[in-house]
Amino acid sequence: MPRSTVARTRARASVLAALTVTALVATGQPATAAAPPAAEPLNRAFDRAAQEYGVPRDLLAAVGYGESRLDGHAGLPSQANGYGVMHLASNPENRSLEKAAALTGEPAERLRRNTAANILGGAAVLRDHADRLGLDRAERRDVNAWYPAVARYSEAEGPAAALYADTVFTFLAQGLTATAPGGEQVRVPSRPVAPDKDEVSAAGVYAQSPDYPSGLWVPAYSGNFVVGRKATVDKVIIHTTQGSYAGSISWYQNPASKVSAHYTIRSSDGEVTQSVREKDTAWHAGSVNSSSVGIEHEGYVDNPAWYTEAMYRSSAALTQHLAARYSIPKNRSHIIGHSEAPGATHTDPGPNWDWNHYMQLIGGTPGTPGDSLTFPSYALQQSGSSGPQVTAVQQLLNAQGYAAGTADGIFGPTTKSATQAFQRARSLTADGAVGPKTWTALLSAGTTPALARGSSGDAVKRLQRSLTAALGTTVGVDGSFGPSTETAVRNYQNSRGLGVDGKVGPATWGALQAGR
Repeated sequence: MPRSTVARTRARASVLAALTVTALVATGQPATAAAPPAAEPLNRAFDRAAQEYGVPRDLLAAVGYGESRLDGHAGLPSQANGYGVMHLASNPENRSLEKAAALTGEPAERLRRNTAANILGGAAVLRDHADRLGLDRAERRDVNAWYPAVARYSEAEGPAAALYADTVFTFLAQGLTATAPGGEQVRVPSRPVAPDKDEVSAAGVYAQSPDYPSGLWVPAYSGNFVVGRKATVDKVIIHTTQGSYAGSISWYQNPASKVSAHYTIRSSDGEVTQSVREKDTAWHAGSVNSSSVGIEHEGYVDNPAWYTEAMYRSSAALTQHLAARYSIPKNRSHIIGHSEAPGATHTDPGPNWDWNHYMQLIGGTPGTPGDSLTFPSYALQQSGSSGPQVTAVQQLLNAQGYAAGTADGIFGPTTKSATQAFQRARSLTADGAVGPKTWTALLSAGTTPALARGSSGDAVKRLQRSLTAALGTTVGVDGSFGPSTETAVRNYQNSRGLGVDGKVGPATWGALQAGR
């Protein structure tokens, strides 16, 4: 329905007073009128899509930057099943991928994987929202008139939609220079903006977090968490959203998602939004949901650009607050990544998350997670290596009677000699380097009790660690032999030519301890 005359002529307050977001510090420079050269495919794609669908080019680029940092992730989906630079989604609440296909005539597969097609699809969807709002040709030339269309593009409602649109208009107000994964730069010059919020209700956007005074409050759907807890809070779990800030908050409101987090932190400025009360159990980390507080961080694990200093400092302040409130020790046994939670199948926050810096910011103790022997993966350790996994090698060798010297995390001649002695005893190649076979033998060494689903204890932890090393995939180390451990055992047995029954008897223990 066309907007009313009153809405069209509504006085616009300055965005700098109205937005709930602070600026992304950027170095936007005025854009030139010349078309980008052929070597700049991303800029050409934005220009072409803007011209074809009558969407302001800089608005289109700001939406893409907010959604993906201009990274299409090779067609892989986000946590909300969204694709490409423009995050065209296909889930029960957001069908922008299908809408883009209908509007452009491009097949869905091309929209997922081809960046130019994806940007064209995003422009088509934005224009469709503008048309449904009744924006005429003159209004479409005014970037401020697009605010409600941008909010609708998020497919969120109320506060989450306003957070989304506010973020895009802050990028426009402050300008940005973004470097895409291939090295191409996309610029959006700064400008004064005063968005016409029109039908977008900002009610609740400014609501304060009930548990953390510096945060906002945008609640998750009631079916995506459990009221109350069954355990004492003793951990903070660090996550990466695999999507945008506002998009993730909206995802918690989606009944189909079945996920939530207590807090989410924005990359550009560290803004915090709470979505589940701390007294309640958010669905973020499987078996430790009831004993932990989950903090999501905007971004993708494979792109370090999302992990800004503003984000680190804001997150550290929140974790300090939680540690004080719940008497959580500030060490890597209690401040852990999602990948380090027992039974985890996720990899976040990933290798680009700077744990040493983060632990320093919270005033905590750096080091390794858990018991100092458990890692999501086991890397090659050899002469010259150093770090926590070398310490683990030294501890394991010493425990088995092979004198590796002080467990100082430095792989020197003594550690190499002990490794070679261990390898000879296991009929392994005695090269003194700890690769998958030696890791498997070291981690499984010890008693060999019969284990099956329902077993628990330290022997199960040894089994889980050694399977992680042998299979090259993370097996959660929680000391409980559940379905995921049984699956890992079956995979190991099948790949080693053993009888496949999902139980650990002499043959399976023997293969593990031989480093097979």
